[in-house]
Amino acid sequence: MVCGSHRAGGTVSAEACRNISSCPLPGVYLGGRRSREQAPRSAGSRKLRHSSTHTIIVIEHGGDTQPPADAEAAPQPPGRRDPAMDWLMGKSKGKPNGKKPAPEEKKLYLEPEYTKSRITDFEFKELVMLPREIDLNEWLASNTTTFFHHINLQYSTISEFCTGESCQTMAVCNTQYYWYDERGKKIKCTAPQYVDFVMSSVQKLVTDEDVFPTKYGKEFPNSFESLVKKICKYLFHVLAHIYSSHFKETLALELHGHLNTLYTHFILFIREFNLVDPKETTIMDDLTEVLCSSSGSSSNGSGNGSSNSAGAQNHVKER
Repeated sequence: MVCGSHRAGGTVSAEACRNISSCPLPGVYLGGRRSREQAPRSAGSRKLRHSSTHTIIVIEHGGDTQPPADAEAAPQPPGRRDPAMDWLMGKSKGKPNGKKPAPEEKKLYLEPEYTKSRITDFEFKELVMLPREIDLNEWLASNTTTFFHHINLQYSTISEFCTGESCQTMAVCNTQYYWYDERGKKIKCTAPQYVDFVMSSVQKLVTDEDVFPTKYGKEFPNSFESLVKKICKYLFHVLAHIYSSHFKETLALELHGHLNTLYTHFILFIREFNLVDPKETTIMDDLTEVLCSSSGSSSNGSGNGSSNSAGAQNHVKER
């Protein structure tokens, strides 16, 4: 934060600027009282003023104006604490105006009665492992295509509730995602627009014979693994949005068991082959720990798969 004089184009001393940088009020520094001898007057220096609640150091730019006669006001009564200073020093959870921050909304999808719901008790850790004598790219292609169809189908069940009005941004908890077009331009869009971008792009890739070949003897492109990583990252965003914004609707449709099963299978798959940077999935770690703890997954979010390449670039934008 900078003082009002900074915004107006003024200049201050380096010491004054350091003090101002920690102030929650524009243009002032909340500090202790200092005598006139300790703070000699000069051009660009500070002068003291006292209010009924706290001491204010005002930055002046030039001039030798003397401090007002009431500059050495009486100290505050003993035992009286400055709520603004307590907040600044981290001793108060409320804001200076006394208002407490809004409580974090309870995550319904973490309730034990709902996390226990699955459509199968199969050991997914074994299901995602690369079978013997199966080509890695073939295995990645087969599973990625399947996950695309299942996640698209899962989203379609709540798509009528995911509108431009109800989901004005592609948000997951307190995180907002942006879409990047083919030229790398960042686009802020609604959640249904973002999902449409994802599904259209993935559909185009998985049906492209040059990217996902289905004919015998046709080789996968050198960029195949990086494309799979990008697809999995976007599919994760869609799953996370369903949990974060539309779990109530999923619950009302009694499809939370399907969603939990799909999420568990998908997370264990991307971990097994290191397809998504763990930093990208951190936002849903609480759910992942609950759903995958019984499926033999590691708690640190790292996979033990065959791929040693780094995860896809994280483009999550924090609010």
